[in-house]
Amino acid sequence: MIKKGFSLIELLVVVAIMGILIGLSAFGLQQARESARDGQRKSDLETIRTGLSFYRSDCNAYPINTGDFYTLFHPSFGSTTCGGANTYIQKTPKDSLSGNLYYYISTNGITYTICASLETEGSTVPSGCPAGATGCGGYCNYAVYNP
Repeated sequence: MIKKGFSLIELLVVVAIMGILIGLSAFGLQQARESARDGQRKSDLETIRTGLSFYRSDCNAYPINTGDFYTLFHPSFGSTTCGGANTYIQKTPKDSLSGNLYYYISTNGITYTICASLETEGSTVPSGCPAGATGCGGYCNYAVYNP
Protein backbone atom coordinates (compact mmCIF):
# COMPACT_ATOMS: atom_id res chain seq x y z
CA MET A 1 0.00 0.00 0.00
CA ILE A 2 1.38 3.44 -1.03
CA LYS A 3 0.82 6.38 1.32
CA LYS A 4 0.20 9.72 -0.36
CA GLY A 5 1.13 13.00 1.26
CA PHE A 6 4.06 15.15 2.35
CA SER A 7 6.52 14.39 5.08
CA LEU A 8 7.09 16.81 7.95
CA ILE A 9 10.50 17.80 6.55
CA GLU A 10 9.02 18.66 3.15
CA LEU A 11 6.36 20.85 4.76
CA LEU A 12 8.95 22.65 6.91
CA VAL A 13 11.14 23.35 3.87
CA VAL A 14 8.18 24.81 1.95
CA VAL A 15 7.16 26.98 4.94
CA ALA A 16 10.75 28.22 5.33
CA ILE A 17 11.00 29.13 1.64
CA MET A 18 7.67 30.98 1.79
CA GLY A 19 8.84 32.89 4.86
CA ILE A 20 12.02 33.98 3.10
CA LEU A 21 10.11 35.13 0.02
CA ILE A 22 7.61 37.08 2.10
CA GLY A 23 10.44 38.74 4.04
CA LEU A 24 12.25 39.77 0.87
CA SER A 25 9.13 41.17 -0.74
CA ALA A 26 8.26 43.20 2.38
CA PHE A 27 11.76 44.72 2.35
CA GLY A 28 11.45 45.59 -1.35
CA LEU A 29 8.04 47.11 -0.79
CA GLN A 30 9.40 49.37 1.96
CA GLN A 31 12.09 50.70 -0.38
CA ALA A 32 9.46 51.37 -3.05
CA ARG A 33 7.40 53.35 -0.54
CA GLU A 34 10.42 55.43 0.47
CA SER A 35 11.23 56.17 -3.17
CA ALA A 36 7.61 57.16 -3.84
CA ARG A 37 7.57 59.55 -0.86
CA ASP A 38 10.87 61.07 -2.04
CA GLY A 39 9.41 61.56 -5.51
CA GLN A 40 6.43 63.35 -3.97
CA ARG A 41 8.75 65.58 -1.94
CA LYS A 42 10.69 66.57 -5.06
CA SER A 43 7.41 67.29 -6.86
CA ASP A 44 6.21 69.39 -3.91
CA LEU A 45 9.37 71.49 -4.00
CA GLU A 46 8.86 72.12 -7.72
CA THR A 47 5.26 73.20 -7.00
CA ILE A 48 6.56 75.61 -4.37
CA ARG A 49 9.21 76.88 -6.81
CA THR A 50 6.53 77.57 -9.43
CA GLY A 51 4.38 79.45 -6.91
CA LEU A 52 7.37 81.50 -5.82
CA SER A 53 8.06 82.43 -9.46
CA PHE A 54 4.51 83.73 -9.84
CA TYR A 55 4.85 85.63 -6.56
CA ARG A 56 8.11 87.22 -7.72
CA SER A 57 6.58 88.30 -11.04
CA ASP A 58 3.87 90.16 -9.11
CA CYS A 59 6.01 91.53 -6.26
CA ASN A 60 9.50 91.84 -7.81
CA ALA A 61 10.96 89.89 -4.88
CA TYR A 62 10.60 86.58 -3.09
CA PRO A 63 8.93 86.50 0.34
CA ILE A 64 11.48 87.18 3.07
CA ASN A 65 11.12 84.47 5.69
CA THR A 66 12.86 81.56 7.34
CA GLY A 67 11.18 78.45 8.65
CA ASP A 68 8.69 75.71 7.88
CA PHE A 69 7.10 76.52 4.51
CA TYR A 70 3.68 75.12 5.46
CA THR A 71 3.46 77.17 8.66
CA LEU A 72 4.78 80.35 7.03
CA PHE A 73 2.61 80.29 3.91
CA HIS A 74 -0.52 78.24 4.69
CA PRO A 75 -3.17 78.40 3.19
CA SER A 76 -1.49 80.40 0.44
CA PHE A 77 1.28 82.92 0.52
CA GLY A 78 0.60 86.37 -0.84
CA SER A 79 -2.61 87.10 1.03
CA THR A 80 -0.94 89.48 3.50
CA THR A 81 1.78 90.93 1.28
CA CYS A 82 2.03 92.71 -2.06
CA GLY A 83 0.25 89.84 -3.82
CA GLY A 84 -3.01 90.87 -2.19
CA ALA A 85 -5.71 88.28 -2.71
CA ASN A 86 -3.71 86.26 -5.27
CA THR A 87 -3.32 82.56 -4.59
CA TYR A 88 0.04 81.29 -5.81
CA ILE A 89 -0.31 77.70 -4.61
CA GLN A 90 -3.82 76.25 -4.40
CA LYS A 91 -2.96 73.65 -1.75
CA THR A 92 0.20 74.25 0.25
CA PRO A 93 2.39 71.11 0.02
CA LYS A 94 3.25 69.34 3.24
CA ASP A 95 5.58 66.37 3.82
CA SER A 96 3.68 63.11 4.22
CA LEU A 97 5.77 61.99 7.20
CA SER A 98 4.86 63.56 10.51
CA GLY A 99 7.68 65.74 11.78
CA ASN A 100 9.34 66.34 8.39
CA LEU A 101 9.13 69.86 7.00
CA TYR A 102 9.91 71.80 3.85
CA TYR A 103 12.21 74.54 5.09
CA TYR A 104 12.14 77.89 3.26
CA ILE A 105 14.97 80.41 3.53
CA SER A 106 15.09 83.86 1.93
CA THR A 107 16.78 86.66 3.79
CA ASN A 108 17.10 89.19 0.97
CA GLY A 109 14.11 88.60 -1.35
CA ILE A 110 16.51 88.03 -4.27
CA THR A 111 17.41 84.38 -3.66
CA TYR A 112 15.82 81.51 -1.79
CA THR A 113 16.50 77.92 -0.78
CA ILE A 114 13.89 75.27 -0.01
CA CYS A 115 15.18 72.23 1.86
CA ALA A 116 13.70 68.79 2.47
CA SER A 117 14.68 65.55 4.15
CA LEU A 118 14.68 62.63 1.68
CA GLU A 119 14.67 59.05 2.93
CA THR A 120 16.82 57.54 0.17
CA GLU A 121 19.48 60.23 -0.23
CA GLY A 122 22.83 60.62 1.51
CA SER A 123 23.63 62.71 4.55
CA THR A 124 25.21 65.74 2.85
CA VAL A 125 23.58 69.03 3.79
CA PRO A 126 23.15 71.26 0.70
CA SER A 127 24.41 74.83 0.92
CA GLY A 128 21.90 77.14 2.53
CA CYS A 129 20.06 74.40 4.44
CA PRO A 130 20.19 74.07 8.22
CA ALA A 131 22.07 71.05 9.52
CA GLY A 132 20.39 68.37 11.59
CA ALA A 133 16.87 68.37 12.96
CA THR A 134 16.57 72.14 13.40
CA GLY A 135 15.25 72.82 9.91
CA CYS A 136 13.61 69.95 8.04
CA GLY A 137 12.39 67.93 10.98
CA GLY A 138 14.99 65.43 9.87
CA TYR A 139 18.35 65.62 8.17
CA CYS A 140 18.11 68.19 5.36
CA ASN A 141 19.73 66.50 2.37
CA TYR A 142 17.92 67.92 -0.67
CA ALA A 143 17.38 71.50 -1.80
CA VAL A 144 16.03 73.58 -4.64
CA TYR A 145 17.11 77.14 -5.32
CA ASN A 146 15.68 80.07 -7.21
CA PRO A 147 16.16 79.69 -10.98
